[in-house]
Amino acid sequence: MPKLQVLIVDDEWNMRNLLRIYLTKEGFAAAEASTGREALNMISQHAYDVIILDVMMPDMDGWQVCRTVRETSQVPILMLTARSETRDKVHGLGAGADDYLTKPFEPEELLARIYALLRRSGMASSLKKSDEILNLSELRIDPEAREVRVMDQPADFTPKEFDLLVMLARGRQRVYTREELVELLWGVNYEGETRVIDTHIKNIREKLQKAGLPYQPVQTVWGLGYKFQVPGDVE
Repeated sequence: MPKLQVLIVDDEWNMRNLLRIYLTKEGFAAAEASTGREALNMISQHAYDVIILDVMMPDMDGWQVCRTVRETSQVPILMLTARSETRDKVHGLGAGADDYLTKPFEPEELLARIYALLRRSGMASSLKKSDEILNLSELRIDPEAREVRVMDQPADFTPKEFDLLVMLARGRQRVYTREELVELLWGVNYEGETRVIDTHIKNIREKLQKAGLPYQPVQTVWGLGYKFQVPGDVE
C-alpha cells in the first residue's frame, strides 16, 4: 500500500525534524520545506495528500501560502501557529485552511487531526496506521472493516459513533474536550452544539454495556471531557 505524502512547512528545523520523525514512524512519507516559496515550488511539482503549514515564516507567511495553494488545489491543510487568538484562527480558515492547531501540541492530537482531515477528504482508506485493528481486552475495533466486536460478538454503531469510538481508542488515556472532539469529527466550521458529543458518548456506552462488555472504557473526566481507558491502563 503506497504511503500518504505529507509536506511539512516550517522555518524551524527542530519542528520540521520532530514532525518528520513522528509522521514517518506512523507510516507517512514526509517531505519538508523551510520557506513558503520553497513549499509552493514543491507543491507545483508534486501532489501531496496533506500539508502541515506554519503561519509565521520569514519570506511568506502561511496565510499567503494557503491562499496561493487554494487557487489550484483543495489538498487538506492543517495550519500550525504559536498564536491562539480567535482572530488568527478565523484568518487562517478564511485563507482556506481546513484546520488549525496551536503550538505547543501533543503529537497524538496532531495525528488525530490529520486522520480527521484525511477522512473528510476521502483518503482514510489509504492510511496504514489508521487501519490497524485495536484489540483492547474484550473489545476489538477494526477501523478498515468499520467493525466492533465485544466478547467476539458484533456490536452495531452509527458512522459517527464508530468514528468517535475509534478516535478515543486511538488516543487511549488522552483527555479530549468536547470542543476538540467536535472539531475532529465535523471540522472547525461546525456551528452546532458541542453537547452533541454527550449524546454520542451516551449511545456508545449503552451499546457497549448491552453487548456485554464487562467494563466501561469511555470515561468522563469531570470539568474537562472524555478519555478511553481499559483494565490494566496506568493512571
